[in-house]
Amino acid sequence: MAMVPADADAAAKPPPDVEKPDYSSQNGAPNSAAAGGGGGGRGGGGVVDSVVARWRREDMLDKSPLALHAAAAAFAFVALVLVASNQHGDWMEFDRYQEYRYLLAIAALAFAYSLGQALRHALRMRRGVDPVPTASGRLLDFASDQVVAYLLMSALSAATPITNRMRSAVINRFTDTTAAAISMAFLAFVSLALSAIVSGYKLSKQTYM
Repeated sequence: MAMVPADADAAAKPPPDVEKPDYSSQNGAPNSAAAGGGGGGRGGGGVVDSVVARWRREDMLDKSPLALHAAAAAFAFVALVLVASNQHGDWMEFDRYQEYRYLLAIAALAFAYSLGQALRHALRMRRGVDPVPTASGRLLDFASDQVVAYLLMSALSAATPITNRMRSAVINRFTDTTAAAISMAFLAFVSLALSAIVSGYKLSKQTYM
């Protein structure tokens, strides 16, 4: 009978179970940190996107008064020229109708006001300094835009009915020109109304501290 060496018998036996250390706590911390780091990266990107979007919105709001007032000045000027040149003899003279005289006066006022405001905002954007103090300037924009817009609407309300009555009887150069002038005055009103909305938004965000 062959004798089995003791060393070989010991090697043949399975090793006893060795208690494995619990790495869950150690592994959990790095995983949590990694997850937190990934979330922080995503959160940082969201913050940057929101800041960029805010800058773009503020830049658009800063430039919009110049664009809107320039548009209102252009539309009011076209309306002014159309009404003033609408003279074709006999009953086709604009100054025979108080509605058209009123439209002419308000178009001239809207043109002068809008041009002045456009020049003011152009100077502010070019030099970085508003000729009117910021608080007073925003209040001036908000109030004066509304006043001129309401005057344009009142002129439109006066000139539209008489033009519709004329066009129901006859359509000629005189009625076409007055209709075009009314359309231009309406576009000037829309531009100033939008400017008043922007001015009101800026005024609501203004801080006094």
